[in-house]
Amino acid sequence: MPASPPPAAQQNNNQALTVLTGLFFMLGFITCLNDILVPHLKAVFDLNYTQALLVQFCFFTAYAITSIPFGKFISRLGYKNGVIGGFLIAALGCVLFYPAAGSKAYGIFLGALFILASGITLLQVSGNPYVTLLAPPGKEARTLTLVQAFNSLGTTVAPLLGAFFILSGEVLTSAQQDALSAEELVRYQAEQAASVQVPYLILAGVLVVLALAVAFIRLPDAGKIAQDISAHQSEDKGSAWAYRHLVLGTVGIFCYVGAEVAIGSLLVSVMGLPDVAGMKDAHAAKYLSYYWGGAMVGRFLGSFLLNIFNPGKYLGFNAAVNVLLIATAMTQGGHVAMYSLLAIGFFNSIMFPTIFSLATRGLGKYTSAASGILSTAIVGGAAVPLIQGFVADHTTLLSSFWVPAVCYVYILYFGLVGHKADD
Repeated sequence: MPASPPPAAQQNNNQALTVLTGLFFMLGFITCLNDILVPHLKAVFDLNYTQALLVQFCFFTAYAITSIPFGKFISRLGYKNGVIGGFLIAALGCVLFYPAAGSKAYGIFLGALFILASGITLLQVSGNPYVTLLAPPGKEARTLTLVQAFNSLGTTVAPLLGAFFILSGEVLTSAQQDALSAEELVRYQAEQAASVQVPYLILAGVLVVLALAVAFIRLPDAGKIAQDISAHQSEDKGSAWAYRHLVLGTVGIFCYVGAEVAIGSLLVSVMGLPDVAGMKDAHAAKYLSYYWGGAMVGRFLGSFLLNIFNPGKYLGFNAAVNVLLIATAMTQGGHVAMYSLLAIGFFNSIMFPTIFSLATRGLGKYTSAASGILSTAIVGGAAVPLIQGFVADHTTLLSSFWVPAVCYVYILYFGLVGHKADD
């Protein structure tokens, strides 16, 4: 374990951590807007659940394709350049929503989402290890949880703004669309698709401003900190892949992101079921803020509780509660199901930062490579929702929630046992 940094250095680190809160806010905001896009585009293009969840599939597949190359990019050019590049690539993806909407083609939307997600991936690969390296020794999980609370603030605000800008217009049912003439249907689809243009252009502008802000701010050299940690390691295994707790943590990230995204993507549809709440999409989207708001509250609270409780045991407890909440939703239905699924957001709160910090513990110079590996596992946000969508199409929507329940069972294992593999 490296020696604690001197007060001046730690103050500089605190300033850098403050800057990184803006990064995590935008990560949460943009990612959560997908939960608004799923029901919106499902209605506009008359898609089934599997087709609609291709939004999440394309977005999170970018993590699988680009994370490891981005990890190598960061190891050469530095974490700060990774953050700047991530903001600019994400801004380009947002700009491409404008021609995508004009094309009135679902496939073009998915392509723009992939580019946007590539920028978000670079931000993830840069930001998460940057925070753990700048954190005081032994406080990595607490610090990453606190900074990621601003990620949850973004996910809390996004459904409210998304509902206002994207879901405020009347969305016709499939039967109503069938009654339109060919010309009226094309015009209707164009109007609905265009409702995403202005919000994403605004996002593009914000992302460019953030890139410029980071470029002109002096930030600590996290690469040097990683090398200092390596110098104090008792054992160098030669590769990030040789650390078993990293491999098991990678599966944990896959399961966590997959479960969180699957639940968030389908909550609006669940609340629209007659035997649950029978809400319209615009109204249900406002309740989605409780799901993400719970994660925000849980992260702020968790940053305090992680000073008291063992991170692994705290992670395992939250995973066990989520399994029980899903079981309650599936068996009870009605408003009990709705509020049980919304409550999962609170217990999701500390999962990503805790899994990430436990999986990268003690990796030193392999931290950037490990971040690329872990960020690749965020592809769980593509795979798990698609699997659940397939199950929902062939059974019922509520019964499909056994899919994220299995994910939380694995996280329970990692929290109690898996992260200790290299101890």
